[in-house]
Amino acid sequence: MTSTPRLAPLAALAAAAAFCAAGPAAAQELTVPIGHTGPLSGANAFAGKDNENGVRLAIEDLNARQLKAGGRTLKFELRSEDDQCDAKTGVAVAQKFVDDNVKFVVGPYCSGVAIPASRVYSDGGTLMSTVGTNPKITAAGYTNVFRIIASDAQIGASMASYAANVLKVKNVGIIDDRSAFGQGLADEFGKEARRLGLTIVGQEFTTEKSVDFNAILTRLKAKNPEVVFFGGYAPQGAPMLRQMKQLGFDARLLGGDTLCSPEMGKIGGSAVNDTVFCAQGGAVLDKTPGGPSFKARFKQKFNADPDVYAPYYYDQTLFLGEAIARVGAADPEKVAADLRKSSYKGVAGTYSYDDKGNLKNAPTTVFTFKGEKLTPLATY
Repeated sequence: MTSTPRLAPLAALAAAAAFCAAGPAAAQELTVPIGHTGPLSGANAFAGKDNENGVRLAIEDLNARQLKAGGRTLKFELRSEDDQCDAKTGVAVAQKFVDDNVKFVVGPYCSGVAIPASRVYSDGGTLMSTVGTNPKITAAGYTNVFRIIASDAQIGASMASYAANVLKVKNVGIIDDRSAFGQGLADEFGKEARRLGLTIVGQEFTTEKSVDFNAILTRLKAKNPEVVFFGGYAPQGAPMLRQMKQLGFDARLLGGDTLCSPEMGKIGGSAVNDTVFCAQGGAVLDKTPGGPSFKARFKQKFNADPDVYAPYYYDQTLFLGEAIARVGAADPEKVAADLRKSSYKGVAGTYSYDDKGNLKNAPTTVFTFKGEKLTPLATY
């Protein structure tokens, strides 16, 4: 009698052998999710995607290095959420990350999201690294919050100094969009402008959703400011400039880091040339040791040039990864303590933090546009 082959036991043995082989390998890895929160939809989606790509590239680089913590190989994973630059949505995203045990988050982009979200992250034990520039973000005293660029106080003061000492203006107008970022930046600019002896001839307000600025521009034009400082974002700054031109309002438009975006040139066209002046935290990327190679890699990977913040998101993600390896655990409290006593030389500059989580010795660079391209003028 011919016996039937005993395939089932053999298959079971093979499966068991495969499990035993995979089991120890999996046990030797420590998966660390890195959260990204930013506007992935709406007017500022270009910035959110740019920031996300900075994190994505850093995670690829970290995984290629096979860093270890506690004898286990670190495997970093990206988790990205759309906070829409909206406080309520951003708080919900923060709670989702906390509930999902995501212990390291890079973002938010908007100060109006970062301020309320920081409390959620603090209560949930998640470390937050933000480009939100409003001073209130780090004033709360949370030990797990880091600002990875210059604050509004530094950026606004640099722009006021440039207006007074280089542009040699005397009379200025101010507009802000009433967001936590825009209002905070405009306040800091105004404070330093007054200290330097400039006269604020008029101050107007708009909203983050407005597209028609003719009424406020007409009122400001009648007061003859030589420059107008706008606390707000590029998707509004560029149309505002076009409307200034249509009104025959020849004042130059000044702003903070959000106007130092290629979007200004794309939307505003030739109107931005030698007319828009903005201050951005950090040194000129083309002049830093790793800047040009980062730009080339980013362009090759994503078929786009990096915008304002991708280099900073990239650097901070690498700083976090190295800190996790140094402390030997994906422990936000230990990593936060390490970040405060360590420094990291990235593609956009050197990162070290004070006891409040602010970037130490944060440089700012003033730019204008030539040929619709961002052109550096001076670093402070």
